[in-house]
Amino acid sequence: MASVLVVEDDPFVRSALIRHLNEEAHAVRSVGTALEALREVTSNDFDVVILDLGLPDLDGSQALKMLRGISDVPVIVATARDDEGEIVRLLNGGADDYLTKPFSVEQLSARMAAVLRRARGHGGSGFRDVDAALVRAGGLVIDVQRRRAELDGVALELTRREFDLLTYLAQRPGVVVPRKVLLSEVWQQTYGDDQTVDVHLSWLRRKLGEKASNPRYLHTLRGVGVKLQAPEEGGEPLAAQHA
Repeated sequence: MASVLVVEDDPFVRSALIRHLNEEAHAVRSVGTALEALREVTSNDFDVVILDLGLPDLDGSQALKMLRGISDVPVIVATARDDEGEIVRLLNGGADDYLTKPFSVEQLSARMAAVLRRARGHGGSGFRDVDAALVRAGGLVIDVQRRRAELDGVALELTRREFDLLTYLAQRPGVVVPRKVLLSEVWQQTYGDDQTVDVHLSWLRRKLGEKASNPRYLHTLRGVGVKLQAPEEGGEPLAAQHA
């Protein structure tokens, strides 16, 4: 069972979604505007959000951007738009998956199951080849199973995607990972913009208290990729090589 927020302004579609999700034993809340959705996500802990793009107060792409500013809850976009460029922008903008209307209840169930498996770290998480529950790199300690990370004894407040990115790199200390590999393994996307990775790396560096020009852990090799290396393992920072 999952806790689901349905964001849909069409009462007929919303009722049909609620009925189907209830039949699947999910706990469902529903709203018809983007602002109501933001309030719900702020005050409740959802496992997944189903987000319509044609909302009366804000376009769904704007709503997605605002949701990503306050939460890392998985979002499945439900849209009648089938433009490939827009779909790619939505995925790069933080959507975990999308459905093109009209869609079947079976398709919705399958997409939800896949998104929830990734979010809960079962299958396709990018970490299936590494079993270590506790990862250490210098003052960085990551508890993979409990999804907690500390730096020098202080808990890090990371989004789901930031945690996954940090863990993937930390489990491969000193290994330079190309951005395309990160998109595939962490984002589960076979296509996309490298800027998606760069933006999350920037947020992650900020939370680690470092800068690209003077890194402690996250080293970017221009034109090659990114590696995580603890300060005591790598000697001098690779500042001259940074993008």
